[in-house]
Amino acid sequence: MALYEHVFLARQDMSSQQVDALVEQYKGVLEANGGKVGRIENWGLKSLTYRIKKNRKAHYALMDIDAPAAAVHEMERQMRINEDILRYMTIAVEAHEEGPSAMMQKRDRDDRPRRDGDRPDRGPRRDGDRPDRGPRDGDRADRGPREGGFERRPREDRA
Repeated sequence: MALYEHVFLARQDMSSQQVDALVEQYKGVLEANGGKVGRIENWGLKSLTYRIKKNRKAHYALMDIDAPAAAVHEMERQMRINEDILRYMTIAVEAHEEGPSAMMQKRDRDDRPRRDGDRPDRGPRRDGDRPDRGPRDGDRADRGPREGGFERRPREDRA
């Protein structure tokens, strides 16, 4: 039997219990056709990048599947019919990942740079300091006219 990772998106107006019932329904379809489901993760209600069938959010769910291709095709056929499923994607994998998926791993807040400008790779910033070019004084007189373009002329005041 082949190994698959399957993710589907369910409508935003469903409850999480209804999403769990959908997962159990499709798990039953796979098991009836000779497959088995390993890890199941409910990623919760997340915002979509763009609207899908008038939905701005969707419930995401992941299933690790070990099943023959016919069982996966039957599950996908039933998902196409179901109006509660917005999108789904099944990917064949060499081996299932151990532990939680990347979506479920909680990032440590201490690893992120702070917003107050204190960065670990640079010293504190001072007003006027530019790390790539030094202090900025606004004087461009040391440069000549631009090559291949028009010279800048002072703008005449309109009365």
